[in-house]
Amino acid sequence: MSETVEIRSITAADYLDLRESMVSAYPDMAGSYWGESTIQRLIKLFPEGQIAVTVNGRVVGCALSIIVDYDKFGDTHTYEQITGYFTFNTHNPKGDILYGIEVFVHPDFRGRRLARRLYDARKTLCEQLNLEGIVAGGRIPNYEKYADKMTPREYIEKVQDKEIYDPTLTFQFSNDFTVKKILKNYLPNDEASKGFATLLQWFNIYYEKDSDTIRYNKSTVRIGLVQWQMRDYGGMESFMQQVEFFIDAVSDYGSDFVVFPELFNAPLMAEFNQLDPAGAIRGMAKYTETLRDRFLEHAVSYNVNIISGSMPIVVDEVLHNISYLCRRDGTWEQYIKIHPTPGEVSAWGMKGGSEIKVFDTDCGKIGIQICYDVEFPEPSRILAEQGMQILFVPFMTDTQHAYNRVRFCAQARAIENECYVAIAGCVGNLPKVNNMDLQYAQSCVFTPSDFNFPVTGIKAESTPNTEMVVVVDIDLVLLKELHAFGSVQTMKDIRNDLYQVIKK
Repeated sequence: MSETVEIRSITAADYLDLRESMVSAYPDMAGSYWGESTIQRLIKLFPEGQIAVTVNGRVVGCALSIIVDYDKFGDTHTYEQITGYFTFNTHNPKGDILYGIEVFVHPDFRGRRLARRLYDARKTLCEQLNLEGIVAGGRIPNYEKYADKMTPREYIEKVQDKEIYDPTLTFQFSNDFTVKKILKNYLPNDEASKGFATLLQWFNIYYEKDSDTIRYNKSTVRIGLVQWQMRDYGGMESFMQQVEFFIDAVSDYGSDFVVFPELFNAPLMAEFNQLDPAGAIRGMAKYTETLRDRFLEHAVSYNVNIISGSMPIVVDEVLHNISYLCRRDGTWEQYIKIHPTPGEVSAWGMKGGSEIKVFDTDCGKIGIQICYDVEFPEPSRILAEQGMQILFVPFMTDTQHAYNRVRFCAQARAIENECYVAIAGCVGNLPKVNNMDLQYAQSCVFTPSDFNFPVTGIKAESTPNTEMVVVVDIDLVLLKELHAFGSVQTMKDIRNDLYQVIKK
């Protein structure tokens, strides 16, 4: 005979089935079952928090919950305190934590993953109500077999390591709960647990603390990559007209970011071609601050955050390769390329920067690396540990070999750091500019590699060696889900006990 399983809210008419299931579920706690008036009070206070699982219409298990202002109780509390001595006057619809006060399934219906369905329903409720997470006190009913051999902490560690099976705690671990604390005398009459309990916590990765305020913080972010054609523009104003054209075009699509390539302003170096390479690039550097200011104006007027590619700049007689984040609110920050290539050092005397930092934007936390930088995994890992969600990589490469170094490393950074990586490069040639004569590029947005992302790990890519823009949407919520539930979790599973990447 087939069975029909349903998850729904508990009603007052369910009480007899509910009581019979609870009595059967707790044979070692005789007489400890919820009274009818108590269930009715919970339904009245918080109906959506009282969840039943039915098999062929019969209630065979439940999950009971309230919402609490957790700061009022803290991590050291008893079951009686958190439930208001079973009055549930501790329930606060404006609280921040969904507190689990009961979960059970009739023993005749175990082994069918019904408890998992109840937990999933409770997690969904937590997400829908935008609560910070779920907290519950958990029994450790097998502890009585080991109480004379080990402490509760040792017991919990062995359950976590799967050396010991505990019907309650093992299940909690398999449902992504973590042990926050060991509670003493949480349920004093629980002989099987010797009065101890685990304070369990599940975090809602979708929680937004300021969800009631008006703010601009998107989960879906639109990125526009400019694959820039190198050509003679005849001067600064013509050059800026082309820059504004691309910003305008990408902005018309409602983009949140527009990304230019590394040293895409090299056509301006033609003015200094009579100088040696080092002198020519220093001459071009005189335009950099003016370009930054123009980018900032466009960021505000076109309502788009701009990653300004990169440009040379001279600071205290030292030549650097700099990129600017020009935000659409009128603020800006900078990033200096850390790893100049051997060619940049020998031809131009370029020096590397010394700052690795994440930038806050209205669309999440971002990082910037310039070309060669992305071929070193350590800085990207540091950025990821600081919360980076999108890594922008302006690049410039002359051959397909050089391009593939950037591409393959950028894709590796997306996988190992569980983030998006967007690369934008230059195409074409500049026959009248030393060291800038050839360009090869295919601009792309790379993703992590898991079920929620493209199987190739490529969200979008341009046509190689063609001037164009790529406009693509990325979903930051998918990163949260990957961090919490991914098939593999490289950020979480790194062996920090064995090795670490440390910024000096």
